[in-house]
Amino acid sequence: MSDAHEHLTRASLILALYMSADAHKTFYLETFGCQMNVHDSEKVIGTLVHEGYRQVETVEQADLILYNTCSIRDKAEQKVFHRLADYKKLLAQGKKFGVLGCVAQQEGEKIFERAPHVSLVCGSASYRKLPRMLAQLEIASGEIEIPRPAGENAGLRDDASSKHMGSVKGASRTLVRITGLDDRETDECFETEFTARTNPHRGYITIIEGCDKFCAYCVVPFTRGKERSRTSESVLAEARQMADLGYTEIQLLGQNVNSYKDPAGKPGGGFSRNKKTFAELLAAVGEVPGIRRVRFTTSHPRDFGRDIIEAIDAVPALCDHVHLPVQSGSDRVLNAMQRLYTREQYMERIAWMKAARREISITSDIIVGFPGETEQDFAETLALLDEVGYDSVFTFKYSPRPNTPSLALEDAIPDEEKARRLEVLMARQREIQIARYRKYLGTISEVMVEGRNESRGQWIGRTSQNKTLNFTAPEPTAPKVGSYVQVRATASFPNSLVGEMVV
Repeated sequence: MSDAHEHLTRASLILALYMSADAHKTFYLETFGCQMNVHDSEKVIGTLVHEGYRQVETVEQADLILYNTCSIRDKAEQKVFHRLADYKKLLAQGKKFGVLGCVAQQEGEKIFERAPHVSLVCGSASYRKLPRMLAQLEIASGEIEIPRPAGENAGLRDDASSKHMGSVKGASRTLVRITGLDDRETDECFETEFTARTNPHRGYITIIEGCDKFCAYCVVPFTRGKERSRTSESVLAEARQMADLGYTEIQLLGQNVNSYKDPAGKPGGGFSRNKKTFAELLAAVGEVPGIRRVRFTTSHPRDFGRDIIEAIDAVPALCDHVHLPVQSGSDRVLNAMQRLYTREQYMERIAWMKAARREISITSDIIVGFPGETEQDFAETLALLDEVGYDSVFTFKYSPRPNTPSLALEDAIPDEEKARRLEVLMARQREIQIARYRKYLGTISEVMVEGRNESRGQWIGRTSQNKTLNFTAPEPTAPKVGSYVQVRATASFPNSLVGEMVV
C-alpha cells in the first residue's frame, strides 16, 4: 500500500466510524479561546468519534455535553460557568457534562463545587487519556458493565480518578466524577491520527505544547504545562498526510511556536540524523509538495531568530506575515511583566523583518493598565505603534489571573483608566491601519478563497499577509472555495480590502 493511499484510508476511517457510531452515544462540543483550543477540539472530536460517539449540533440532542475552555481572561472563564448553569436543568434527562482545557486544569475539582452536575474534568495535558476516561464515565454511569477483580478500581490508572457522589435533587441517577489533571511536568504531547478537521483546505498542526516563560500576567504555564515539542519527523509526516488529503495551507501552532526544540535523539524522542531548528522545520513544511501556504503562531520575541526571516525569504510557501506580541513599549513594564526582552531587542527583530526581501506584515498583542503602568509608560507604548507601523494589533485591558506572579503587585489603576487607555490605543492603531491598508490600492495579490458573502455579493479571500480581501468575480469565472486567485484591490478599510478578481 502506498503512503498516499494509507493516509487517505486513515481519513476515510474517521468518516466510517462516524457513520457507524452508536446512536445512543452522542456528544456536543463548544470551544472557547485560541486557535490551539480550536485544534485541540478537532483532535478531541476525532478521538470521540473513534470511540463510537456521534457529534450532534445542539445541546438538546446530546448525551454528553463538553466545553473546551479558555482561562486567559476572566470573561472567557465566566462564560463557561454561565453556560453550565444554563443547561443544568438537562441533568434530569440523563445528560452528562464535561469541562475540558485550561479552566479544567486551572480549577480542577473545584469545578465540581461550582457546577455539581459536571461529571468529567480534563485538562489539556490529559487529552491523550480521553479514551480511558470516557470508558470510566460509561462504566461509572452504569451504561456498560465490565467485570473486575475485587479491590480494583475498575481498571483505573494512577493518573486519573473516579468518584461516585450522592444524587442531586432533580436528577434520576448518581453523579460521577472523572478527572484527568496532569501536572506541568508531563513530557507527552497530544498526538492522534483521528483528527476531525473542520476546514478541508486549511489545517492546523500543533508542534509544541506548554510554556516555560512565566510572564507575570499569564496562566498558560500553569494550565498547559511545560514546553514539550513533537519530533520534526512526526510533524512532517502529518504535513505530508494533509497534502495528500488535498490541504494546501498549514498553520503551525504553539503557545510559543518558535521555542520549538526537536526532541529527536533524546530518550523517547527517537533517533534522527535530521534534527531541525524551528526555522528549518518551517522551511521543510513549506517544501512539502502540494502545500502552497504555511503560517505559524504565536512567536515569542526572546526566541525569534534572524533564521526565521531568512527562511521566509527563501521558501515561497512561507507566508509573509509574523505575529510577534510586544505587550508594552516600556522597558520598565516589560521587566515587571517578566517578558525576558527589552524594547531595543524587540525593535532589532522588527528591523530584521523590515530588511527582508519580501514585505512582511507584522501584527502584535498589547496589554494596557498592567500594575504600575504610568502615563509615561503608556506614552512609550503609543510611540512604539508609530515606530513599528503594525498591520493589526490585538489589545487587552490587564485583568488579574489565578496563580500568576502579577497577583502580588498592587493593581491600583482603576478600570475606567484602563478602558480610557485601551480606547486611545485602539484609536491610534486604527489611524495607522487606515494608512497602511491604503497603500495596497491598485496592487494585485493572490488570495485563498475562504467563502462567499451572499448579502454583499462578494467572495471572501485572504492574502499571504493575512489580510482579508473581499472581492467580486464575473459569474462565468466564479472561483471555488479553497482555490487561489489574483485580485486587484480597489478600496480599503481599517481592517480589510475590497477588490476585483483579475480574469
